[in-house]
Amino acid sequence: MGVEAVQIRRRGWGETMRRDAWWVQPIVVVVILSGFLAYATWAALQNAYYEYGGYLSPFYSPLLFGDSATAWFGAKPTWWPSLLPFSPALIILPFPAGFRFTCYYYRGAYYKAFWSDPLSCAVGEPRNEYRGEKSFPLIVQNVHRYFLYFALIFILFLAHDAWKAMWFTNAATGQKQFGIGLGTIILTANVVLLGGYTLGCHSLRHLVGGYLDRMSAAPVRKKAYDCASCLNRGHMRWAWCSLFMVAFCDVYVRMLAMGIWTDVRLL
Repeated sequence: MGVEAVQIRRRGWGETMRRDAWWVQPIVVVVILSGFLAYATWAALQNAYYEYGGYLSPFYSPLLFGDSATAWFGAKPTWWPSLLPFSPALIILPFPAGFRFTCYYYRGAYYKAFWSDPLSCAVGEPRNEYRGEKSFPLIVQNVHRYFLYFALIFILFLAHDAWKAMWFTNAATGQKQFGIGLGTIILTANVVLLGGYTLGCHSLRHLVGGYLDRMSAAPVRKKAYDCASCLNRGHMRWAWCSLFMVAFCDVYVRMLAMGIWTDVRLL
């Protein structure tokens, strides 16, 4: 008995039999990530309005250089190329940006949204083969585990910024006194959301115990693994909420420094 050959036609780009609004999510991801990148780049190049009282924008933290009296090492490093515009944020942002750009969740999000790889389930792709991340340039994504170490350090700096945001100068005595402003809550919420996103990282989960064969033999590491796993289950929510909050922190401090908004003192 002869076997009839069946020819399978490959879907064209964007071709699908799905009737739901599958295209909404990729478009939303493109808009949000593009908007964030545009704003963060603009804010970093401003080199202004990043500090107000005890509030410091997370885009500029830690403030290694700058015109502010709180800068660690003076106004501008001598090694900075003269042809490039200087901003202390340009020294800081590559590290958290690298952590997010190489994040396992964000890879899946922007691969789909920007490269249509894949555009969505059961939707045609613009390419015929799958290359994975085993060759250049995508093999560079493996540096994510190293950016994790920097991200953990930055959480400590931002936590210190939140602590500084709890101390206000008394106009009568000139002394620092404890207080809570709306900016204090915003900067503290930023630490919480970034902490939830960073501590639930897939790489950290593997680092604290994901490669162990017998978790019961290392109870402390098992507890750390369980905690990281708990945060990891909501990794997508932590990722987006922390992205919005870190941008809003900069907006809030910037508006205060420009005199457009007034900080609300709650305590």
